[in-house]
Amino acid sequence: MQKALIWLRRDLRLYDNAALHNALKQNTQVWVTFIFDTNILEPLHSQGVDRDALTHDRRIDFIWQGLQQIDAELRQQGGGLIVQVGKPTECIPHIAKTLGVNTVYINHDYEPSAIARDASIQASLHQLGIALETFKDQVIFEKKEILTNSNTVFSIFTPYKNNWLKSLQEKDIAAYDCSPKKGQFAAIPKALQAPFPTLESMGFTPTGIETYLPPGSEAGQIFLEDFLHRIDQYQIGRDFPAIKGVSYLSSHLRFGMLSIRGLVRETHRRMLAGSMGATIWLSELIWRDFYFMILANHPRLAKGAAFKPDYDNIEWESGAHAKKLFQAWCDGKTGYPLVDAAMCQLNQSGYMHNRLRMVVASFLTKDLGIDWRWGEAYFAQHLNDFELSSNNGGWQWASSSGCDAQPYFRIFNPITQSQKFDSEGKFIRRYLPQLDQLSKKSIHAPWEAGHIELEAAGILLGRDYPLPIVNHDEARKKTLVRYSVVKKVSPESLDN
Repeated sequence: MQKALIWLRRDLRLYDNAALHNALKQNTQVWVTFIFDTNILEPLHSQGVDRDALTHDRRIDFIWQGLQQIDAELRQQGGGLIVQVGKPTECIPHIAKTLGVNTVYINHDYEPSAIARDASIQASLHQLGIALETFKDQVIFEKKEILTNSNTVFSIFTPYKNNWLKSLQEKDIAAYDCSPKKGQFAAIPKALQAPFPTLESMGFTPTGIETYLPPGSEAGQIFLEDFLHRIDQYQIGRDFPAIKGVSYLSSHLRFGMLSIRGLVRETHRRMLAGSMGATIWLSELIWRDFYFMILANHPRLAKGAAFKPDYDNIEWESGAHAKKLFQAWCDGKTGYPLVDAAMCQLNQSGYMHNRLRMVVASFLTKDLGIDWRWGEAYFAQHLNDFELSSNNGGWQWASSSGCDAQPYFRIFNPITQSQKFDSEGKFIRRYLPQLDQLSKKSIHAPWEAGHIELEAAGILLGRDYPLPIVNHDEARKKTLVRYSVVKKVSPESLDN
């Protein structure tokens, strides 16, 4: 009798799952496990001020609730989810040995630390006479599947995308059948039976994330259906944070509660039918593959290296002044309303609109002169949909140090960005209610409002809302000098 163990990681679903499909196809009995990795949990605790207090982390809560749904689904079919808290390098071999399985099935991970972890586990399983089988699941094309004509790795997105689209075949996005035979999901033996760990037992507290971002595959499908009704207008609404213009699918995709194949299948079909919105959104999904490919082929990026080595020569602001500027950015107290509203959105919900991610990243690196790695780390701590490859790629793009990044002399003007993409200040008013009474002209730059308007709005700058911590025009000039170590000639700014 062939027995298998499925180890779920960032593929938290029981449908269209490559590892699960192959395990069900090749084995008589199948078990499913998830490990709350203490190597990941412990650093989350250390970020808190009071290390004895329960940690508030929306992602752990999101995962925990999604796993309960998987457990319930498995129990309906005679099985159950084996959930443990510990080090996977210890837990997985122990569980596999206890179950007496022939094979452990996983889907590929592309982060260097995860690759090293999986190699260690494979070696331990080999000593036990147990095989480890791995599969591509979280991307459409991986590693070196899409190459240039000279068989090298792409570093520019557009030719990569064109080659990606040219290479796409129906088999690449076909769904994997994960329907089990009766009794194929085996009951958990007594030796591994344990109560489902509570958030509190792991040192975490409920966050209420389910009230605005329900976890699980079923909720993900509901979000997808809602987006598909709007996808044809995506190219119009995606840049305006005050309207419902984006997909809101990133967290479900990040944790594998939705299948990337399913998303591409739906979107590609609409693209072929002429939908411009679907065409643009498919490009966003291809960017995701692109950044996974970049990280897989350039693992040094996971250690903080700039993709373009020359950009590591930039001298960023440092010392107490830099820390003060950074803290103001983190707290949403820079004096630039669009930047501050975006940071408030992130701090309150764990989400930030994509256009605003670019705005705040440009502001941190090119207005405040702060090392992009500081912002990358802050996003990694707070974003519900944090993904190492995309987060690193996005920050390096904004700071001009990454592959196919914006030119270093392109510096977002936070005021004109606000006027262009939140013209009436609706988004700003939502997250900065103290500015609600300002006119749609003044709300983008309150310090330019007249004394009478500020008094009528009940605003005293410096008390009710901060004055700008930096002058954008002066900061822009400093940035061009700062980046001159990369290129001596400073082109005319494309400030926008």
